[in-house]
Amino acid sequence: MKDHPKLLMITTVPITVNAFLIPYACYFRGLGWQVDAMANGIAEFNGLPIHFDRTFDVDLSRNPLSPDNMLKTAGTIRKIVYTEGYDIVHAHTPVAAFIARFALRGRKRAGGPSVVYTAHGFHFFQGGGKTRNFIFRTLEKIAGPWTDALIVINREDFEAARKYGIALEENLTYMPGIGLDFSRYDSSAVSKADIRQIHDQLGIKSGDALFSMIAEFTPCKRHQDVIEALAASNNHKIHVAFAGLGSLFEKTKRLANALKLQSRVHFLDNVKDIRPLVCASRAVILASSREGLPRSLMEAACLGIPIIGSDARGVRDVVCPNRGLLYPVGDIFALRDAMQRMFEEPHPRTAPDQDWRIENLLQLHRELYEELLRRKE
Repeated sequence: MKDHPKLLMITTVPITVNAFLIPYACYFRGLGWQVDAMANGIAEFNGLPIHFDRTFDVDLSRNPLSPDNMLKTAGTIRKIVYTEGYDIVHAHTPVAAFIARFALRGRKRAGGPSVVYTAHGFHFFQGGGKTRNFIFRTLEKIAGPWTDALIVINREDFEAARKYGIALEENLTYMPGIGLDFSRYDSSAVSKADIRQIHDQLGIKSGDALFSMIAEFTPCKRHQDVIEALAASNNHKIHVAFAGLGSLFEKTKRLANALKLQSRVHFLDNVKDIRPLVCASRAVILASSREGLPRSLMEAACLGIPIIGSDARGVRDVVCPNRGLLYPVGDIFALRDAMQRMFEEPHPRTAPDQDWRIENLLQLHRELYEELLRRKE
């Protein structure tokens, strides 16, 4: 194995790098590796380049089959990878991974790098539209032979990868997420004064219960289900706080206003430190139609706060076992009833899965990378 391997991480947008991959860059650089990153807009993203040896800003779009992605960007990726001589290229998220694998599909003949793909949730899933599922499943099957290691982070994707032959059995790995720093998500770091401040800020009185949802306002998160469930409830002591922004933010606010819920639905925009909000909540809600492995729920479990989650891919992996309640996706009355149940009978404190620890995930990645490097010797 080389003394100083070279690793390139590729994502579509830099927010993925910022949210998940900095600990990996720090860890492998600490081992003497060269670690570079590539994404659309990474050069100007909140000082992100300082965590890497080099960064490359490429014109990746969210459409895997756009002409620019398939021709111009794929050519740029290929040129950079071979010029720099990377040993491992690790792509995250489906679109960046498809373009990167397409760009490097003939690498074995050219002595190129090993290619790793972490699927943060396939774009096809149980309950998804038939046409969409067919298109994205087909793309994953096409790209499968171009992949030396496929990492999936939930059980549904693991079974789907096996069922549809997306990866050879020996190239398929399950890892429980991308890792969480347990020392940060320790409820002892949140004081009663912090919790009181949240309650005072939102007007939560004695006898009331606050539920929170931490998610970007996009269609698949289904914020409107939570508002409609609240509207269907006769319990006026239940409040909901939303942390996040996104394309549906204003539309969701208008829905809450139209249903006359202004005093009980609280829009907090992006919250830099979600720990006080989570600890001030009776439960954390996630109403999504699909997830990879939702970090907000993992954080809630670490902080001891139960979950009300839709019975969707990724969500059920975190909620089960015994971290809260599941309800059918889109069933606002079942969601209403789950909130009422949590109001009447608070759930016991939760505990995280020890396998979620960032230290565990870093070690699993190191073992995988070292095995890929040995295969090339």
